[in-house]
Amino acid sequence: MDPIFSPSLHRQRHQFVIDFVRRNKPRKVVDLGCSECSLLKKLKFHREVELLVGVDINGAKVKKKMHGLGPISTDYLQPTYDQLRVELYQGSVTQKDVRLRGFDLVTSIELIEHLTLADVECFSEVVFGYMIPVAVIVSTPNSEFNPLFTGLTGFRHSDHKFEWTRAEFQSWALKVCLEYGYEVEFTGVGQAPPGQQESVGFCSQIGVFHRRAGRDHCNMLFGDDADDVFSYTLLYSINYPSLRDNNILRRVLVSEVLYWTEKLKRRWMEEKTGERDDAYTLCLTEGGVEECLRALERHVDMEEKQTAACGAEVKHPVVSEDQEGEDEEVFWTNGKGQQESKKLHRCVCVPLAALWSCCPKVSALSGSLSNLRHILMEDPEVKLSQDRSAVLVQEEDLEEEDHNDLEDSGYAEAGQCSHNAVQEEDWEANI
Repeated sequence: MDPIFSPSLHRQRHQFVIDFVRRNKPRKVVDLGCSECSLLKKLKFHREVELLVGVDINGAKVKKKMHGLGPISTDYLQPTYDQLRVELYQGSVTQKDVRLRGFDLVTSIELIEHLTLADVECFSEVVFGYMIPVAVIVSTPNSEFNPLFTGLTGFRHSDHKFEWTRAEFQSWALKVCLEYGYEVEFTGVGQAPPGQQESVGFCSQIGVFHRRAGRDHCNMLFGDDADDVFSYTLLYSINYPSLRDNNILRRVLVSEVLYWTEKLKRRWMEEKTGERDDAYTLCLTEGGVEECLRALERHVDMEEKQTAACGAEVKHPVVSEDQEGEDEEVFWTNGKGQQESKKLHRCVCVPLAALWSCCPKVSALSGSLSNLRHILMEDPEVKLSQDRSAVLVQEEDLEEEDHNDLEDSGYAEAGQCSHNAVQEEDWEANI
């Protein structure tokens, strides 16, 4: 009876890499022989990785699945401070390319057995002698395990040029370490049946290489072999949205400010009028709401005798006391430091200090109250009071946003990822 692996063997190999990434947190990772990018699609969710690269000689396979590595709708709607760039190349692992130097982790999963022995020597020189990564994970079939598969004659895959025993794999790995300054640990995935592990080993044998101390990036950057060689063809590249991008940070911050000023205005009006609109009632578990309201009240008391930022005719911070039906002219400062006006019936001014002290996300994104004021001054969507101490919000109801727009934006389609299983090796199809 053939051994059955659960999870499947290719999933176990990928999980081995994922576990390594979780423990060691590499920032730059390249997968050699990435094929249809199935491992990369799993690694993109580990945001300690800032640069994720795939290389394969078969560009058609890469193009078939590469768009599955792009951001989904939630990456745009809720960006974080994490950074991620994805790059995919068509090229041979026997050729050098300067863009692949200086990585923290190189993975080569079931790849080297597809190379001739002469190309394996080139692979060793390129990966360990030229790229000089901090760590390398190499997996390859263990030929000693093959007799356990009924009816298997020859190699496990028609394209395999060789399949090594454990001794042959270890001999190659130790030679690499001696020549290029690495240390190696041997392990594997795919347990043999009970009682046979010692005699046949793992189904897929794995070598985990670590660069020895002393062979640092200085060797890599200033070595004789550091010519700017560009052998690979770039097929795909994309940057994930990040709050480290100032434009994205501003957009998210302004969105939060507009959201909270509108909510606080509605809640304040409910408290004053005794009328409560359940559709806009803030959840009290959104911490700080009551404190914001008290801050708003204090702001009212301090400013009620002044002609406020809403214009000379409007009480600050809440509503004008004009006769019903008469319009009031409201002034604010736009992003160019100029005054603009608009006819409003009523308005509310929410102090920036209240937003800063009571809305954790606003304070976290802006960093300081002065930064918050500076950013809002430059955004045309935000109406600031004349003294720039408060956000001006009109009291009249705004039109509800059409939440179905999300479905028409393309985000919904982008978020639907394909999870079709990939048959990596002929003999694994029925395992």
